Amino acid sequence: MNYDFLILGGTGMQGRIAARDLLECGHSVFLADLQREGAEKILKHKKAEFAFVDLRDIPATAALIKQVQPSAVLNCAEGDWNLNVYKACLETKNHVLDLGSEIPMTKEQLAMHPEFKKRGLIAITGCGSTPGVNNVMLHHAHQQFDSMETIEVGFAWDSNIKKFVVPFSIQSIIEEFTDPAPIIENGRWIEVAPLANVEEREFREIGKQKCFFVRHPETHTFYVYNKKDGVKNLRFYAGFPKHSADVIRMFINTGLGSKEPVVIDDKEVVPLDVLAQALRKMPIPDGYTEKENLWVHVWGEKNGQPQEILMECIVNTLPGWEDAGCNIDTGMPASIMAQMVKDGRIAARGSYAPGPVVPTEEFFRELRTRGMVVYQNGVVIN
Repeated sequence: MNYDFLILGGTGMQGRIAARDLLECGHSVFLADLQREGAEKILKHKKAEFAFVDLRDIPATAALIKQVQPSAVLNCAEGDWNLNVYKACLETKNHVLDLGSEIPMTKEQLAMHPEFKKRGLIAITGCGSTPGVNNVMLHHAHQQFDSMETIEVGFAWDSNIKKFVVPFSIQSIIEEFTDPAPIIENGRWIEVAPLANVEEREFREIGKQKCFFVRHPETHTFYVYNKKDGVKNLRFYAGFPKHSADVIRMFINTGLGSKEPVVIDDKEVVPLDVLAQALRKMPIPDGYTEKENLWVHVWGEKNGQPQEILMECIVNTLPGWEDAGCNIDTGMPASIMAQMVKDGRIAARGSYAPGPVVPTEEFFRELRTRGMVVYQNGVVIN
């Protein structure tokens, strides 16, 4: 058995988006997940196959990788299992990419750089929208500065129909609304309480929207790769439309977003896990479309003069991809990067976040073929 890509978490939203994009580019994919439901359309393709896997079991994960023999492993499962997948891929000597995780795990993944490099492998964590597209946009901007003082980064989105539709990963979203946000202010790491700094900003294609600091791995990876450039301030902002934010807060306030187990009929269940499974079946309203703005704003100096660059990636729901909304900006970039690893366009070896290793202009061109437009200071560059 030999497939171009093994997609872990393959029946979830991002796994399905990445799988479809890879298939449409002519590749073969092997999907693996805890459940088969959700991938029926993809598995009708002659170049697609499926198997069950539990990423908590590293030896079983490694055995599946050896069975599939992929050119690269694309992990689209929840970030809780990213480190397990890295360990399995080191054992099987496979390239690996994922969608990112919390800062402590990201640190552990980047610390595995010598092991991956020694084996002639590449591991890239955070290959979706943010982290992912935003990392590449920062690297593009970084090359136009002699020094950088302040970096702000984030996302904002809205929909034409003001009804709640499951955004990306409800587990990650709940954490963004409840976990303290680590940011850098005047060269010092501080933590801001959830929703303590809500402010209204104007975003291209979105308009005015309230946003707030959230915990995100970019505050760590941006600092790791750019601290030598003099970065003193680094903040990540999340923006949600009111109709979505209100429902998310309701989940949290009623306890449905809790990770603390409760006992039902003598069985322990985690409310957040139940919520996530229930939302998988939630239908999307007819005619529903989304629009998202991924952005990175940098202030610094070039040739002794002040320099300011605003990078933006505008994402719309694509015809034929209505059930994915703007989530294409996570699954598709992961697909693009995985293909770049397979065909050698990403040649680095070791463990990285995307910024230093993804060829920016080529990546932006790939985004444009999928309807995603990249701006620098208001001018389209792809």
